[in-house]
Amino acid sequence: QVQLVESGGGLVQTGGSLRLSCAASGSILRFNAMGWYRQAPGKQRELVAAITNLDNTNYADSVKGRFAISRDNAKNTVYLQMNSLKPENTAVYYCNARANTAWGIEDYWGQGTRVTVSS
Repeated sequence: QVQLVESGGGLVQTGGSLRLSCAASGSILRFNAMGWYRQAPGKQRELVAAITNLDNTNYADSVKGRFAISRDNAKNTVYLQMNSLKPENTAVYYCNARANTAWGIEDYWGQGTRVTVSS
């Protein structure tokens, strides 16, 4: 059973920073990629950033240059550093772990952490 536990969300003013953490139960090296998604009220869940087990990263255009995803394999943790936050970044942020198996893609999700950016 895979458990992903996010932390680090909260209320921050425009221009501020937050660092989200996602702690996994067990090694994150077993996953092909880890990522952060977000879902704002009334909107679909969208990819924010992802990192592969080879440390290749991918970002949504709207966060490039402001957000940075990283991983600490020894701590089984993935981070999302968010700088220069804007009100439109307000959302619930979800950690994702993806494994490519012989049976297809397996996705695991955390419970989410809320980020609110005040103007």
